[in-house]
Amino acid sequence: MVAKSSFTDRIIANVERVIVGKRNVIRLAVAALLCDGHVLIEDVPGVGKTMLARALAVSIGGEFRRLQFTPDLLPSDVTGVSVFNQRESDFEFRPGPIFTNVLLADEVNRATPRTQSALLECMGEGQVSVEGQPRQLPRPFIVLATQNPVEYEGTFPLPEAQLDRFLMRVRMGYPDFDEERGLTRTIGATHPIAMLRAVATDEMLREVQLAVPSIHVDDSVRDYVVRLARATREHPDVALGASPRGTLALLRASQALALMSGREFVLPDDVKEAAVPTLAHRLILRPDSQLRGRTGDHTVAGLVSSLDVPIGAA
Repeated sequence: MVAKSSFTDRIIANVERVIVGKRNVIRLAVAALLCDGHVLIEDVPGVGKTMLARALAVSIGGEFRRLQFTPDLLPSDVTGVSVFNQRESDFEFRPGPIFTNVLLADEVNRATPRTQSALLECMGEGQVSVEGQPRQLPRPFIVLATQNPVEYEGTFPLPEAQLDRFLMRVRMGYPDFDEERGLTRTIGATHPIAMLRAVATDEMLREVQLAVPSIHVDDSVRDYVVRLARATREHPDVALGASPRGTLALLRASQALALMSGREFVLPDDVKEAAVPTLAHRLILRPDSQLRGRTGDHTVAGLVSSLDVPIGAA
């Protein structure tokens, strides 16, 4: 267990060479990687969303591809297409950028809903169906998607089914004064991302991913996870609560956070830390609640504060 927690510590420390002052965000993103999940990084432009995704990809050493989502991007530009080979007198499949270990889907909400939907099968089942033929994606396979707030020009809100495929949504936020001042000193002629090197391999990552489900979850903590997810469906501000996929995401993320802390069992604090990132983006709020300024983050955070926590669970 110590080796596995030190593995994640190395990744976090490596990413912090590029992303300053966002250890909690980096920790959550690494937890999602351990769960073999996908991460939606959401915030305003210029706060380091793309840099976080690139730094994570470089740190784990897998094959990395970046795909800039634009309104004219087609589904075949993501998944690939069959073309006629005149020499062989047959069609051959040319894989798209989705066939990689780490895909940076940059500004994913600038593409049309049709193109966004090309990621659904890839993220949910780890395969692509082209002309009726399923094709397996490499392992590990991780989508790190960035998106700007939907209020910005030229964006298409991600549909609920797409959001539900993301294990977590994390937000960067602005740096504080000291962090931003330090940033002005570290950015010189060469950006730190250019000097970043891998501190792990995809084989090492896969080994740690396989260890996450073995982290012990006491029945009282398991019940706490289910109560949190079910409470989102009964909240007066919520029109549609977290899905069972969200319940499983919260459980897996809690196990990953426990592993990263060097423990073989999940504590309620792990569940609390994972609750907002794994559940908030899955909620659809009632229109009147949105007018009152309520958000999924507020709703889940309130539930975490109000629900009884299991005592002595291990």
